[in-house]
Amino acid sequence: MTTSISDPDLQTIKDEIRAEALSLGFSTCGFADAAAAWPNGEWLREFVVAERHGDMGWMEETLERRSHPTTMWTQAKSAVVLGVNYGPDIDPLEQLARADHAAISVYAQGDDYHEVIKKRLKLLAGWMHRRFGQDVKVFVDTAPLMEKPLAQRAGLGWQGKHTNLVSRQFGSWLFLGSVLTTLDLPPDTPEVDHCGRCSACLDICPTNAFPAPRQLDARRCISYLTIELAGPIPAEFRPALGNRIYGCDDCLAVCPWNKFASLSSEAKLRAREQLRQPSLAELAVLDDTAFRALFSKNPIKRIGRNRFVRNVLYAIGNSGDAGLMAVVEPLLSDPAPVVRAAAVWAARRLAGDSALALKGAEDDPEVLAEWGA
Repeated sequence: MTTSISDPDLQTIKDEIRAEALSLGFSTCGFADAAAAWPNGEWLREFVVAERHGDMGWMEETLERRSHPTTMWTQAKSAVVLGVNYGPDIDPLEQLARADHAAISVYAQGDDYHEVIKKRLKLLAGWMHRRFGQDVKVFVDTAPLMEKPLAQRAGLGWQGKHTNLVSRQFGSWLFLGSVLTTLDLPPDTPEVDHCGRCSACLDICPTNAFPAPRQLDARRCISYLTIELAGPIPAEFRPALGNRIYGCDDCLAVCPWNKFASLSSEAKLRAREQLRQPSLAELAVLDDTAFRALFSKNPIKRIGRNRFVRNVLYAIGNSGDAGLMAVVEPLLSDPAPVVRAAAVWAARRLAGDSALALKGAEDDPEVLAEWGA
């Protein structure tokens, strides 16, 4: 549906939409031209051609749809880009000091942000449709829309040297969502780059995942390795994981712009107490039922118990705590090969090659050969 709107009304419409967005709990709102040309589609193609997306086959499959907002919806004229602040109440780097406890990425310590944001996007889109009579579609990052460059065009922030969005108001901590609409609204002023000569995010990366500023090789990124990769994590990266069992916040947390960040006011996005540096020993013994219960309505649930326990075992192997062998031993005969392989690696790190005799692990060719433990 389309309705003619005179130019003098357009700024008023933007003001109304922004006010409605803020009333629904969004922290910031900007506007971008959804149909304007941009180079980001070609940059994404170069990323995929270089195979830096690793095993994320969906990126290659949806490459054309991701190349530009209008490839998914040719009628889209404007993008309303929304941000929700999820600023933590501690420095995430502090989690790395307790080797026998887990470090979980800030975004995964509360409820699944996809669900929180999607509900608000639908409310805003429905209100826009009723108020202005234009068609709308909502997108959160499970859809093939390149939201970070769109957010920069809408003035919400800029893509830093680590490729993530940085905001002068919220630092590193913004969840993004978008509403595409047939409303033809004047765009906001795009944000410019404020990184300057700073390279803190590049320098801190434990696995050297940045070949150059604003280039990421996902195959080396701890977030990719602990979340997206289904099989064993390559041996060369396991020691660098430290106690990180789901994601990595290092490049985000070290950004100097975080001095302007504030604590999130959204209770659902704040850390659950049981996910604030939980004990590795307690996490390692989770069966599938306990795993699903602990991570109900949480993004970690997506990777499943086996991949999660794999990560926990790598962290145990890095802990240097021989006392954790008590939780490693039973997992040497776990039904899941990826868990058994990680248990062998952890046992070797804690007790040397003699640990292979435990539970007959030295006779498990699937673990020692196929899984490269």
